[in-house]
Amino acid sequence: MTDQRLTDELCDACAAGNLPKVLSSLQSGAEVNGLNTFKKTALQVVKLSSTAVVETLIDGGASPDVRDPDSGRTVTHDAAREGSLDTVRVLMRARANVNLVDDQGNLPLHLASRGGHLQVVQLLIPRTAYPRATNGLGYTAAQLAHFHRRLDTAKYIDKYLSAN
Repeated sequence: MTDQRLTDELCDACAAGNLPKVLSSLQSGAEVNGLNTFKKTALQVVKLSSTAVVETLIDGGASPDVRDPDSGRTVTHDAAREGSLDTVRVLMRARANVNLVDDQGNLPLHLASRGGHLQVVQLLIPRTAYPRATNGLGYTAAQLAHFHRRLDTAKYIDKYLSAN
């Protein structure tokens, strides 16, 4: 079996959240940071709700800060955007950089705020170097929460920023 095929199988298993197949692929020699046919790593295509798969990839040496070539996003951006709290926790324990911006200037905090993912915002905001940062369109995380009517999230961010 070729290395590319192993990497593609690993990525397919990750996208499906199939932990047994992920483990089998890794044991067969799939490169945890290898690029699939679409130039994505296993962590970039992982089913974000599959925390055990994310942990397995991290334990296997997957880099959480690899950027998607199309958007500049990391898996932390994706997990924050989707509100995948447990996955964001795993990534942060793996020292994922929550201060990286994507190609549109968004921090993971911006994406979590826009989606109204309050628990993710609560996790990210104290670890974000500059939570008042604007994205490429000039919006702060608080402004995005207000604009998208994520009122609990907006209220939390406003209160946090006024205290800090």
